[in-house]
Amino acid sequence: MKVHEKYMARCIQLAKNGLGTTYPNPLVGCVLVHNNAIIGEGYHYKSGLPHAEVNAVQNTIKAFEKKELTTAQQEQLFKEATCYVSLEPCSHFGKTPPCADLLIAKGIKKVVVGSTDPNPKVAGRGIKKLMEAGCEVVIGVLEDACNDLNKRFFTFQNNKRPYIILKWAQTQDGFIAPVEQNEIAPVWISNQNSLQRAHKLRAEEQAILVGTTTVLKDNPSLTARHWKGDSPTRIILDRTLKIATNHTIYDGKEDTIIITEKVAENRENIKFIKTSFVDSLAENICKILYNQNIQSVIIEGGTKTIQTFINENLWDEALVFQGSKNFQQGVEAPQLEMAQISEKNPDSTRDKNDTLIYYKNSAPAC
Repeated sequence: MKVHEKYMARCIQLAKNGLGTTYPNPLVGCVLVHNNAIIGEGYHYKSGLPHAEVNAVQNTIKAFEKKELTTAQQEQLFKEATCYVSLEPCSHFGKTPPCADLLIAKGIKKVVVGSTDPNPKVAGRGIKKLMEAGCEVVIGVLEDACNDLNKRFFTFQNNKRPYIILKWAQTQDGFIAPVEQNEIAPVWISNQNSLQRAHKLRAEEQAILVGTTTVLKDNPSLTARHWKGDSPTRIILDRTLKIATNHTIYDGKEDTIIITEKVAENRENIKFIKTSFVDSLAENICKILYNQNIQSVIIEGGTKTIQTFINENLWDEALVFQGSKNFQQGVEAPQLEMAQISEKNPDSTRDKNDTLIYYKNSAPAC
């Protein structure tokens, strides 16, 4: 592995520690290197808190202080160091000052960037500012991997919609639920480990969306209770507001958006948004979520809701948990259109007869 790729790979590894906590900001990792050794590193953890470059610089200073280096020695080492960062340093004042200004102030003369920032507030301005200050800037190191790291942020910025992940569990014979349920509660098809993996996904994505029937039959909480992390914003489709307020989605414990054709008054942690359910429903939902600053959403049920996004070709990934049960009859699982798929990959590890099948959309509608 080449030197630049080695340290950029570390930036990506660091950045992933912020998955699920940085929204609406991107994932960013940064390392400072001197004489082919990392002298400081950091990543962005949460919106409003210091960015990756700031954390890397601060951690470097702490390391210098432990070694009891003088101010002059510290300044010289910064001048001789190379900064690696997975995303172009910001150039504007937001909740924090521009990171490009910090790198310039520290006298860093070489910056290696993974991918440029599509945000119109940055969009090459950070790189330009560094170059105008006399920095050597190398662009595009592990660019594809850095772009994939921020697939949510990039989709939001470029396509004006959230990154969409379809997710469901199905039996061996292709059903997601039996014909009848004995109680208002989920019918488990996959095993406990698959459940935990699904909750990990919830903790990583910004929102989760289900339709009316799923809420009426399962009364789900739609939280990440089986994984450490924040629960996603709950998005509920309820065209006629037929879901009674004694259902868990109305408990006010998590931010909840209910998309409906009716007019309703907002309440604590619950927002009602009116839209048409007649034409291009998936597209309408995407516009609503974009306006609510939601970068990623898991479409978790039921079949009709998931199929709506498939039919409009508005999805990026699909995760299908296939359990070992057979129902013989029931609610059929969604049907992906094979022409849309660029990749199909059964998970390399099967756990107690459960299989996770991953699909990637080759060309979403937008």
